[in-house]
Amino acid sequence: MSFQGGRFHYNKEAFFKSLGLMLLDAVMIICCMAGALWLRYDFSFTAIAPEFLQSVHTYMWINVVCTIIVNIFCKMYKILWRFASIIELRNVAIAVLASSFIQFCGMKLMGLPVPRSYILIYVLLFSVYMIFSRYSFRFIGILLKRSKRSRANPIITMVVGAGSAGYMLVHEMKSSSHINRKVPCIIDDNAEKWGTYLLGVPVVGGKKSIPAMVKKYDISEIIIAIPTLTPEEQSGLLEICQETACKVLLLPSIYQLVNQEVTVSMLREVKIEDLLGRDSIQLRMDKIAEHISGNVIMVTGGGGSIGSELCRQIALHNPRQLIIVDIYENNAYNIQMELKRNYPDLNLVTLIASVRDRKRIDSIFAEYRPDIVYHAAAHKHVPLMEDSPNEAIKNNVLGTYIVAQAADEYKVKRMVLISSDKAVRPTNVMGASKRICEIIMQVFNQISDTEYAAVRFGNVLGSNGSVFPLFNKQIKEGGPVTVTHPDIIRYFMTILEAVNLVLQCGAYAHGGEIFILDMGEPVKILDMAKKMIRLSGHIPDKDIKIKFTGLRPGEKLYEELLIDEKNLVRTENERIFVAQMGKIDAEKIRKQLLEIVNRAYEEADDIRSYIKEIVPEYKMWQGKSSEEVYEEEEYDANEDKVNTESEM
Repeated sequence: MSFQGGRFHYNKEAFFKSLGLMLLDAVMIICCMAGALWLRYDFSFTAIAPEFLQSVHTYMWINVVCTIIVNIFCKMYKILWRFASIIELRNVAIAVLASSFIQFCGMKLMGLPVPRSYILIYVLLFSVYMIFSRYSFRFIGILLKRSKRSRANPIITMVVGAGSAGYMLVHEMKSSSHINRKVPCIIDDNAEKWGTYLLGVPVVGGKKSIPAMVKKYDISEIIIAIPTLTPEEQSGLLEICQETACKVLLLPSIYQLVNQEVTVSMLREVKIEDLLGRDSIQLRMDKIAEHISGNVIMVTGGGGSIGSELCRQIALHNPRQLIIVDIYENNAYNIQMELKRNYPDLNLVTLIASVRDRKRIDSIFAEYRPDIVYHAAAHKHVPLMEDSPNEAIKNNVLGTYIVAQAADEYKVKRMVLISSDKAVRPTNVMGASKRICEIIMQVFNQISDTEYAAVRFGNVLGSNGSVFPLFNKQIKEGGPVTVTHPDIIRYFMTILEAVNLVLQCGAYAHGGEIFILDMGEPVKILDMAKKMIRLSGHIPDKDIKIKFTGLRPGEKLYEELLIDEKNLVRTENERIFVAQMGKIDAEKIRKQLLEIVNRAYEEADDIRSYIKEIVPEYKMWQGKSSEEVYEEEEYDANEDKVNTESEM
């Protein structure tokens, strides 16, 4: 019975369950009182002294009433015993001790004699009864769940990690009827735990024993339950797991689990960034905060992968105003709603505009007067830009020029261009257009008081157009997984790394720099595809085929961040370098830019030749086979180690 909204609600089923427990308690209280004397006198009622029997008889109903009242206060009739845990056990202990103490005091006050050991034996008997009567609901529920699971072909799961996270996961998998997993073994590198049991599951060895234990126990799924792993440790563990062709699931990192209880629902599939095995760049957050706080920040292309993450990170550092500019209204709307929800006090302006539209961009700059501009708006898809090269010039080159010109005219403090590793010795229109954008930064940095800089980095995991979401989709569909060339390699970084690099470099910039991240070793795409297939629980080329489709137009086998390392300067951050851009003939470049933009709007068929006039190192490899491209790249890598920036 409960009182809600001015009315009493009567739960008939709960009432009769509580009443039944009270009646059972009443009977068992009497049995425990008599049983305490019976045990005291060696299981013989005839040996019990008559005055002791009389005492128990006199106090019997008083004890029944007092004990039931104590049980009511301790919620013994309202607890859902099917889900009882240590907290409910504590309540049982309090109820037993409290009612026994009342009985002891009551008998003393009434002068009712009993043996000295009577009350201790009574406590023991009544505790056994209370625990058994209440927890039997839970035990029966567990047996029913196990019988259901045994009929449903459970997933045989290995848990790696016998710590608190592993304990919580194993406990949930054992106790929940909705989780059809069976855990026959646990792995942990702590040798002191080997041979012990966690919730009845043996800890059988360290990570090196994973392949052997997978075969022994016929494991089909591995759960890594160690949220404190470093990226290097996690990558090493995943290398071992991929030998087994088991599906692998991970817990989020310890930073994402703060103040949260670990549950099976938190498990996620392995992402490609988990396989990189390197730490994210370390940031000078004070520099970033000082750079952003109190300033009006504009992000062009603010709805895209990089742009939207830039907006999220900028919002953390208290800008005076954040202006999002994007031509695609759906993306702009999504990031606008997200930021309004997460940062209700943020002074946010979201504008639909094309960076090609000079009048619209000028009006935005005139009205909002940004202090810092991050220019992320661009066409970035290599094959699409090969098919529509004039659009790359219109959007990337003209758009960058218009934004840079507005930044100069309206006295912006700093403009940061989001560039690409494809701008180095470009073999495609997209990369060449990004190199021209860097040159535009160079031109304006020479003639303007505004500080212009570019940030160049490799492929961004999870961004629109990234290959790995495609691999995931293909794996889920059963294949084939398409790789352009068996030898193709790329540098990779996460979206968060890319954005934080941009913010850090924006804080370092004094004008005229190209900032470059030390991204570690390049990654072979074929190897990563095979790892993703294995960690999804399949065998490459057996369960899921890998198909080679050939290099796409303008695509390189490898990307470079900088060819000649002689002009690299290390910043305060050991993983961020600066390549200073040399002097150029700004007037000549401006004339070439005007010419190439005009030709693009005339839909010229020979736009690539105009690109080559501005970017002499641009190589047009159209119509060549993958083998020819590979041979030329090998030759260039060995014979042509020239830094195009240092020549200018």
